[in-house]
Amino acid sequence: MKRKYQTWDEYLDETLNDPVDEAHYLTAAAEENDPAFMLLALSQVARARGVSKTAREASISRMGLYKALSKNGNPGFKTFLRVLKAAGMQLEFKPA
Repeated sequence: MKRKYQTWDEYLDETLNDPVDEAHYLTAAAEENDPAFMLLALSQVARARGVSKTAREASISRMGLYKALSKNGNPGFKTFLRVLKAAGMQLEFKPA
C-alpha cells in the first residue's frame, strides 16, 4: 500500500487558514532575525490567502508580489507594509 505524504507547502496551506495562526507564524519568523526567512514566511501567508487577492489588496501586480517575496526578493519597507496589511496583519513592537 502506497502512502501519500504531504509536502511542507501543502501542510502550510492547510494550517495557515486562520489569522491568529498566521500572526503566530509571522511573529515566530520575525523572532529569528533573518530577513530572508521573514520574506519566506510572508510569501507563505500570501499564498495561503491567495496571491492574486493579496496582490490586489496591496495594490501591486501578482508578478510584482511574487518577485518581491521571492528568495532573491528585496522589497522596500513600504511594499512590505502593504503586503502585511493586505494579509490582515500589522507590525507590533515589544521590548527585547
